[in-house]
Amino acid sequence: MSDSFKKRQIIIQLIFLAAGIVLVGKAMQLQLIDSTFRNKANATAIEKLTVYPSRGVIYDRDTNLMVNNDPIYDLMVTYNRIDPNMDTSKFCRLLNINEAFFRESLEKDWRSDRFSPSVPFVFMSKISAERFARFQESLYQFPGFFVQLRNVRGYSANTGAHVLGYIREVNKREVEQSEDVYAAGDYIGATGLEASYEEILRGEKGARYVFKDNLGRIIDNYQSKRRDVPPKSGKDLISTIQLDLQAFGEMLMANKRGSIIALEPSSGEILAMVSSPGYDPNDLVIGNEERGKAYLQMNRDSLKPLFNRAVLAQYPPGSLFKPLVALVAMQEGQLKPNRTIRCGGAYYHNGMRLTGCHGHPTCTSVSMAIQHSCNAYFVTVFREVVDQFGFDQPQIGLDTFNAYLNRFGMGRPLGVDFPSEKGGNYPTSRYYTDWFNKQQEGQRWNSLWIRSLAIGQGEIQMTNLQMVNAAAMIANRGYYVIPHLVKGYLNSDDPIPNKYFQRNYVGIESEHFEPVVDGMERAVLAGTARSAYIPDISVCGKTGTAENSGKDHSIFFCFAPKEDPKIAVVVYVENAGFGGTYAAPIASLMIEKYIKGEIDPARRWRLEYIKNANLLGNLP
Repeated sequence: MSDSFKKRQIIIQLIFLAAGIVLVGKAMQLQLIDSTFRNKANATAIEKLTVYPSRGVIYDRDTNLMVNNDPIYDLMVTYNRIDPNMDTSKFCRLLNINEAFFRESLEKDWRSDRFSPSVPFVFMSKISAERFARFQESLYQFPGFFVQLRNVRGYSANTGAHVLGYIREVNKREVEQSEDVYAAGDYIGATGLEASYEEILRGEKGARYVFKDNLGRIIDNYQSKRRDVPPKSGKDLISTIQLDLQAFGEMLMANKRGSIIALEPSSGEILAMVSSPGYDPNDLVIGNEERGKAYLQMNRDSLKPLFNRAVLAQYPPGSLFKPLVALVAMQEGQLKPNRTIRCGGAYYHNGMRLTGCHGHPTCTSVSMAIQHSCNAYFVTVFREVVDQFGFDQPQIGLDTFNAYLNRFGMGRPLGVDFPSEKGGNYPTSRYYTDWFNKQQEGQRWNSLWIRSLAIGQGEIQMTNLQMVNAAAMIANRGYYVIPHLVKGYLNSDDPIPNKYFQRNYVGIESEHFEPVVDGMERAVLAGTARSAYIPDISVCGKTGTAENSGKDHSIFFCFAPKEDPKIAVVVYVENAGFGGTYAAPIASLMIEKYIKGEIDPARRWRLEYIKNANLLGNLP
């Protein structure tokens, strides 16, 4: 045998020996040193865990934070992986629960489709960050349990509850209809912006795939996270609300029942939307242990603090309706700006006193009639519009009048980006025909019998949103932009719907607005709305006093300044008397706060008077 052959034989033997040593070493590592593969071998399941996205936050128009996210934890459990010998006493002590709660939370109907012993379910939800911190260190001692991070709402200020709304857990019907978007235990916007922008705020869930052992403990990530899907956070909203003005309005309406809405006429952006009585949004935060009790109390409260009077309440507009009557009458050619109509303290027909009025000079123009809010003037004008096709054909005249109301945005929801908006009501000719025929078959009606509509009483109803929209329409001299509450999204160029930029022209020629606007200015300077006067701001407004079974409602709508209006406001204070007593001064304070940023020291007395007024004793 040659030397070269022996050398090759030795080399081959050394290679085999080295390979054997490597294999033995790897086997020792896998079996004796590194437990990773052993743990994976012992894993009984690959499980998909939901990763919840951050819900979009909400800012005011100046990007001041209004709604943020606070972390909260859900403790999940897989029933058949619980260690029967776990230290139940320590578990309960760390979570501040008793053993009865422990047992009840684990008792499920395993025969139903909702639960399975091998599928995780929520053992305890809404655990605060502080409580979780105490529990986390000992979590490894309790096989079958794991924690899932969620986000709930927090509020930078205790304001804007009705505007912002709140979130709650989804119900069974919502889960079934969501096409796998929601699962039991998920949160959903229930009211306010949280509800109307739910699809944008909620984001998209992600997923994490993990190995779990037979005790339900996570061993490792599956496929090194290659199959994981990261969550997509919801978009952050920039609302149209000005936080300071919203808080100021809520302060003015304390201990009063009613609503304030302020908007920018040229854009339709809502600057403040107040419903009173209201509530602290922190009371309904998920994770607040008193949340259920707080909701139950508010739901039973006779003052209805959960009821959003800005978009849900439907009221008679009272004398706020008179400028609209004047606009329609002038457009229909039934009224000239300088027409004189005598009053005599009431509207008379065939010598009978039918509709009372208050003492004022004879109105020689539309402007003067609005200034003094003359009932006789507007009943006369309204009847002439209804009777323009003949006294015996009031149906045609009323339908013609109502066509303008529809263009003004009345009798239907305006389309605000807010849930459950009501549409108000204007009575149609069909309504009156059916109603009078029901009283006596074949009985006909005429304009005299529906004269109360001329002064905003009777069957006509408007929401506060429709009233402020009407003020904006007058301020713009013939158009409005649909009121809305969102300007756009932070760090996103996605547009809001185009309808919130479009001008909606109402079919009244611009020349007819000037006598109405002048009359509203005169009402503030020397008429029924003098309490809304601001020395260096030209306010145009109209008071209203809606008749009521108890004390009348105080109403006022306005805009300012007269030229190039920056703000329109409506104030409706229930059971507060004349429009000039409370509604008008509240509106003037809102205007001054928005335009100037503060209340002039010379007018602070009015601020204190309104702020300290408690009108809840006037309620029936």
